[in-house]
Amino acid sequence: MRHLLSAADLSRAEAVRLLDVAEQMAATQQREIKKLPALRGRTVVNLFFEDSTRTRLSFETAAKRLSADVITFSAKGSSVSKGESLKDTALTLQAMGADAVVVRHSSSGAPHRLAEKGWTSGAVLNAGDGTHEHPTQALLDAFTLRRHLVGGGALGAAAGADLAGRRVVVVGDVLHSRVARSNVRLLHTLGAQVTLVAPPTLLPLGVETWPCEVSYDLDAALAGQTSGPPDAVMALRVQLERMNAAYFPSAREYSRRYGVTAERLAGLPPHAQLLHPGPMNRGLEITAEAADGPRSRVVEQVTNGVAVRMAALYLLLAGEEE
Repeated sequence: MRHLLSAADLSRAEAVRLLDVAEQMAATQQREIKKLPALRGRTVVNLFFEDSTRTRLSFETAAKRLSADVITFSAKGSSVSKGESLKDTALTLQAMGADAVVVRHSSSGAPHRLAEKGWTSGAVLNAGDGTHEHPTQALLDAFTLRRHLVGGGALGAAAGADLAGRRVVVVGDVLHSRVARSNVRLLHTLGAQVTLVAPPTLLPLGVETWPCEVSYDLDAALAGQTSGPPDAVMALRVQLERMNAAYFPSAREYSRRYGVTAERLAGLPPHAQLLHPGPMNRGLEITAEAADGPRSRVVEQVTNGVAVRMAALYLLLAGEEE
């Protein structure tokens, strides 16, 4: 694995291997001293052209826990605000000796361009590009689901396990969601059955070619009228900042038809889990009762994100030397 640009780039074996290494990384984070010397002497650059809290801090924490030197670059207050291109920024970082570049960019395909054009000799990790993909978010979601649906929760999942036969409902703003795209691809690779639920206006063109089912009715999807009730529900954030038109009649109408509530979750099997990539619009795509309820794994997802990103950095930079 040279770069991590898309969830579609990962084979089943590669995805399971990464999740297994993430389990090992998670185990080290229970120790009093959490640092590992695995990436000592390596330099990881966080190149963020878009605002971020969870992803940026997660990657920064992961690199530091592996003893790498970390440079965090924010487009605001840099030469980017003066018109510097992605290429020139990348070449500057290359001159500083970056071994890995973690990229978040508002333009779909920016990390791929960075890797394919050879503007950096280091590994490129996609931390979210436009409405395209967010592979490490999908990996941490799969890691969380695997722990609770295949393993013993916080005790971890069995090595080599995938999500074969598990059913996942993903509901919300699929049109603008890079998380949805990455999750559909990765969960399918791991053997899960995915159903996307959204109003027609919030589904992208060509969604019928994705390896998943599509529904406009959340209650029908949760009832499992075709394949049985889901093992997990993932609520997607309604990305109001990307909307320049009226995609649904009103917030109240959207919440009534597509909001994840405690009442809807109560009808699911006892083992069913609730995920959300964050940040949450409480009262819109998810209620406070659901977000803070016993099925919710939202906070745990953040914790798991550090272990998964530690695994990704480790395998890209030191995997061949282990």
